[in-house]
Order: sequence, then structure tokens, then C-alpha cells
Amino acid sequence: MADGRDTTVPAGNRRWARWAIGLPLALVHAVNAVLVYAAVAHGPQAAWDHQGYEGTAAAVFLSLCLSLLGVAVTLLPPVRRTLGPWWFAPPLALAAISWIRIETLG
Repeated sequence: MADGRDTTVPAGNRRWARWAIGLPLALVHAVNAVLVYAAVAHGPQAAWDHQGYEGTAAAVFLSLCLSLLGVAVTLLPPVRRTLGPWWFAPPLALAAISWIRIETLG
């Protein structure tokens, strides 16, 4: 009796799954990229700009949370099988940029 695990799905039948999984994940990465851009490009103006420091820290925190969400979703076996391992690259790269930004904010 076959349980269906050894069968392969034709590429045409997987196209909808790539869109259904990839589009929301790409939107999460796009919002994450906007937050990273805001944290890097629009930092505090000087040492007296406490709101600038707080805004940058908030953008970095949200970016790290979205990166964690992106990695967690990509770690799911159906997502990893459907989309492939290269989907780990955007959240990891954006998290690294955010982490460097908050460490150099001082």
C-alpha cells in the first residue's frame, strides 16, 4: 500500500503552491527591506536626537522580528521543498544588516 510519500508532483501542479507560499513570504521580505532601509538611511541626526535613536532601534527590532518570521516560515518542510533553500538568503542578509546597524549606532 502506498502512502503517497514516494510520488512526485509534476512541475505544473506545483506552480500554484509556489505562488501561494512565495507571495506572502516575498511581501514579508519587502516590508523587512523597507525597515532596514529606514534604519540605515534615516538614522539620528546628531547626539541630541533621541527620537532618531529610538526610531532606528524600533525599525531594527521590527526588522529582526520579520527576519525571524521569514526564517521560521522557510524552515517548514513543505515550504522548503516547494521554494528551495535560497529563500533563506533574504531574511539572513537583512538581519545581518540590521544587527550591524544597531551595533554601530552607539
